[in-house]
Amino acid sequence: MNEMSALDLLTFLCAVACGLSAGFFFAFSVGVMQALGKLPPAQGITAMQSINVAVINPWFMTLFFGAPAACAFAIAASVLAWQDPRAAWWLAGGLVYVVGTFFVTMFCNVPRNNALAKAAPASAEAARLWTAYLKEWTAWNHVRTVAALTAAVAFSIAIYV
Repeated sequence: MNEMSALDLLTFLCAVACGLSAGFFFAFSVGVMQALGKLPPAQGITAMQSINVAVINPWFMTLFFGAPAACAFAIAASVLAWQDPRAAWWLAGGLVYVVGTFFVTMFCNVPRNNALAKAAPASAEAARLWTAYLKEWTAWNHVRTVAALTAAVAFSIAIYV
């Protein structure tokens, strides 16, 4: 039986974390946001406000902050061990995830969530906000989905290189 090195474990954890994130974002892109968009605006807003509060829990936050932290270690490993045949995959997976998932979340999705949190669901202003939110938030969520999946694939390839 082969021993697993720290870098093997890091690669595996990155692949799993990025894959979990991709699945989470994918569910929102193809199901949750579609369903919320079919509700009357006040109901959709109220539901999304509830989701945005409920998602702040230890399970999600561990994944949300743990995945980019693991990817940062993979990026560092790629620089420090560039001669390793997996290094380019670590670098690609780490950068794609951090930029396309974590930064997109922080700079594109979270500001929209914060604006929605302040909205009074039954107001006309909130209904206008909701129309833009559904389109823009979901578009950025598609970016997160593709980035997380791409990173998961890169780390999975690194396992077999």
